[in-house]
Amino acid sequence: MSPARPNQETGLAQRSPDPLEGLNSQQVKDLSASPSPDPLSTPFLEYSSLYWGVHAKQELWNCAKLLALKLFDGCNNHMPIKILLRAQGKYLYPLNPDKISSFTGLHWASVFGIVEIVVGLVEVEGCDINQEDYTGNAPLAWAAYNGHEGVVEILLGRGDLDPDKPDNDGLTPLWCASQNGHHRVVKTLLGRGGVNPNKPGWYGQTPLCRAAWNGNERVVGMLLARRDVSPGKPDNDGRTPLWCGAQNGHKGVVKMLLERGDINPDKPGSRGRTPLCCAAENGHEGVVKILLGRGGVNPDKPDHDGRTPLWFAAQNGHIGMVKMLLEQCNVNPDKPDNNGETPLFPAAWNGHAGVVKVLLGRGDVNPDKPDNDGLTPLWCAAQNGHEEVVKILLGRGDVNSNSR
Repeated sequence: MSPARPNQETGLAQRSPDPLEGLNSQQVKDLSASPSPDPLSTPFLEYSSLYWGVHAKQELWNCAKLLALKLFDGCNNHMPIKILLRAQGKYLYPLNPDKISSFTGLHWASVFGIVEIVVGLVEVEGCDINQEDYTGNAPLAWAAYNGHEGVVEILLGRGDLDPDKPDNDGLTPLWCASQNGHHRVVKTLLGRGGVNPNKPGWYGQTPLCRAAWNGNERVVGMLLARRDVSPGKPDNDGRTPLWCGAQNGHKGVVKMLLERGDINPDKPGSRGRTPLCCAAENGHEGVVKILLGRGGVNPDKPDHDGRTPLWFAAQNGHIGMVKMLLEQCNVNPDKPDNNGETPLFPAAWNGHAGVVKVLLGRGDVNPDKPDNDGLTPLWCAAQNGHEEVVKILLGRGDVNSNSR
């Protein structure tokens, strides 16, 4: 299976260590699944556990199949399974090594997408393709999560498969494929009856919401093409797909969603922040420009704390964003939040001299306006040692240097 290489001392051909052979060794089988061995002391075990499937797919001849099946036959509470599951990171709870035995050979082959082995395993009498491992994942879920279209098609070809079965976190195969941007798998699953494209997963996020969060444009397009997909459905925190796309700066996703006539572009989500507010806070100028060009978006809409998009842009020093928002005729540059802090406050507190200059260039910004505790922007800048900001503020004739 592994290519031969010359021995530096003898010059004779020497075969590289084979991951499958290593995992089938008695030494590895004797390892307890708990506690885990130190990865630094067992580097080949770590590598073999994570990549034996990659090697097998590249060199899948009869010997490799036999070694894989031998590995599956003795995989109950096998340490390599724990190493593999830990690396997959598909779940929100810690691994329980006492329950690893529910992870079968079909699960393993589905994780790696080894079509030839999956075909052989599903034809074995008594094979339960819906069997869950202890994380609640059936083989289909693992194949979908890792984007193995061929395995997904094989499993869906079975009439006794549940294509919409959620795991212990409520994640369906479609949700997992959507999250990771596996558009071919998404297309295959959507073509199968019995798949709910709106079924929520983590935090109540639908597949569309999750695809928008990660910027998976092709998946977003496929889901939006469905009549039974709710494009504005919020998650448990009120975050819509548009909110998620804007939060993470995915311009393509934002454009696609705004093309829909049934989406509220100004719907607030977590803590009352609108998509524009989130984009401004994170410095996503392209998204902000798109949203500002759309009717129905209030550029000065405050969140639950009274903080506007301009306030957040100023807080984080996004000078281009600040200028863009100040160009809007209905943005108040001196609007205080619930604590009485105007946008100048967070800019001064964090030492964003450029933003301070831009704000002070407006005639309608009070540079000495105190907050609810009587603190001024000058006090904030001095407190944090921002000399340049202090100098700018003291250069104004209307700033009281003795104010608190």
